[in-house]
Amino acid sequence: MRRAVIALLFASVAAPAVAEAPKLDWPVACDLGRTCYVEDYLDRDPTAARRDFACGLNTRDGHGGTDIALLSFDAMAQSVAVTAAAPGTVIGVRDGMPDLGDPKADPARACGNGVRIDHGDGWHTQYCHLKQGSIAVQTNQIVTAGAQLGEVGLSGATNHPHLHLSLEKDGTDVDPFAPDDTLACDVAQEGLWTLSVPYYETGFYTAAFTDAVPAYDAVQSGAARRTELTPSDALVLYGFFYLAQPGDVLHFSAHGPEGEVFAGTTALDAPQKSQMRAYGRRAPSGGWQAGDYTGTVRLMRGQTLIGLRHAHVTVR
Repeated sequence: MRRAVIALLFASVAAPAVAEAPKLDWPVACDLGRTCYVEDYLDRDPTAARRDFACGLNTRDGHGGTDIALLSFDAMAQSVAVTAAAPGTVIGVRDGMPDLGDPKADPARACGNGVRIDHGDGWHTQYCHLKQGSIAVQTNQIVTAGAQLGEVGLSGATNHPHLHLSLEKDGTDVDPFAPDDTLACDVAQEGLWTLSVPYYETGFYTAAFTDAVPAYDAVQSGAARRTELTPSDALVLYGFFYLAQPGDVLHFSAHGPEGEVFAGTTALDAPQKSQMRAYGRRAPSGGWQAGDYTGTVRLMRGQTLIGLRHAHVTVR
């Protein structure tokens, strides 16, 4: 999510030198690499390109924080807590926005339901996309690290359940994985987290539905992506990803109005720098039932979740 604020406190996308930065506890009640994962880091490239703190591609252009994502919408329904990363005073709260997941939401409300905390000496954290009705704090309340603020939701400018966490110093974004102003491209930098957060250079460009096994060029250009299909079309889910390792496994699944449509796996024996894999089914004899279909492509390295992308298509 690009810069989105609750209390009309805007920030630029640049990292200052750190002076007495707060140490940060993990702000989501999840098991990193099993029930959640870091989807996007802060974008450290000031141009139209993208670059995370390790000089990798695990971010989006202009992304102003850290995205911690759940694996599914069902997981969100299990009430996953969002907690304060450090002690401070609540200075901004928003609740009441529905969990609709609108990527094109009004930029002024892109954060959705959220909480902003003042940690003193110009340091703030902001927690976005919380579940409607879950906010557990109020303005001017003093909180400790680990205090529940709300739950992971789907409010604001998003299309899947995740927490967007922003850290700021005097109104400027700071990267909690590499808070120094220098971009060292070093995954071993001393960040601000109180736990060890592993970094994987492997990740997804995208995942989407289409009506046949697509050509690589069509996936790369985006021409293969379909947002609508007819009842007689094949239902094909593809993942487009980078820097996978031999032995990594892709898990595909799709669900529609009548439940599971397909599920399968593909082992990656000789990965290339960038590649695409697809999985799908022909239409049944009576055609697909009209309605919304969701897909998930999950990349696993042993028992560890490396990356995941959701896809959506409507059959009309």
